[in-house]
Amino acid sequence: MALRRTTKSRIYRYTVYVVLIAIAVWAAISTDWTRIGQLFFNPEVAVKMLPGILTTALVNTLWFTAVAFLGGLLLGVLLALMKLSEIGPFRWIATAWIELFRGLPAILTIFAIAFILPIALGVPGTRLGGPVVLGLIGLILVASAYMAETIRAGIQAVPKGQTEAARSLGMSPMKTTFWIVVPQGFRIIIPPLTNEFVLLLKDTSLLFVAGTFIWSKELTNFARDAATQNANGTPLIMAAILYLIVTIPLTRFSAWLERRMGRAR
Repeated sequence: MALRRTTKSRIYRYTVYVVLIAIAVWAAISTDWTRIGQLFFNPEVAVKMLPGILTTALVNTLWFTAVAFLGGLLLGVLLALMKLSEIGPFRWIATAWIELFRGLPAILTIFAIAFILPIALGVPGTRLGGPVVLGLIGLILVASAYMAETIRAGIQAVPKGQTEAARSLGMSPMKTTFWIVVPQGFRIIIPPLTNEFVLLLKDTSLLFVAGTFIWSKELTNFARDAATQNANGTPLIMAAILYLIVTIPLTRFSAWLERRMGRAR
């Protein structure tokens, strides 16, 4: 006798549950938890990391992220407006910039700004701000390229009737763009910009390629050096936990914004 579709679905679902539970039980029994605890969850090593991983590494990570985000946002707005401009050279420059820095890996861009740019200008890197500043400039350039496309999409998503209404009231094209179109476009792109902030938070780990000082280490670099010094992976686990503490609320906030804006539309 043939089984009904609901019965087949129920059997399949229970089978999946049983298999997953069996895998979890096997992993729990076969894993050497004592050794994992010593190598990756060692409380003595964790205590050594405090308070530096919070007061230096985490603070630097958040500071670098904020600077790169704000710099990329300002430059991204300019690039987005240039790409939407009716003036050909503006569009060509913006397009070339966006394609270049979106096409290159971020680590290569940071390396180029930190080492190739000073040589090209004939100026020592220390006179340009040092490795931290140069690395941040590279990160800003990468962020601006991605944000420019996000901002451009938000501006283009604003109904044309808004522009026409503003122009009918006597507003100039520039005032219409900055006071009517751009603010409404930003309301649309808040969720993807939040995601961009999360990506930048993790991309700050690439700043190590430019070289850092003890006082300027971010989470990944700080944890990697501590793991090497202690021959233990606990610092890396601590850094991962701190990343999650910051990024999970941000991603949840972004998802909430998307749902709210979806209901509003």
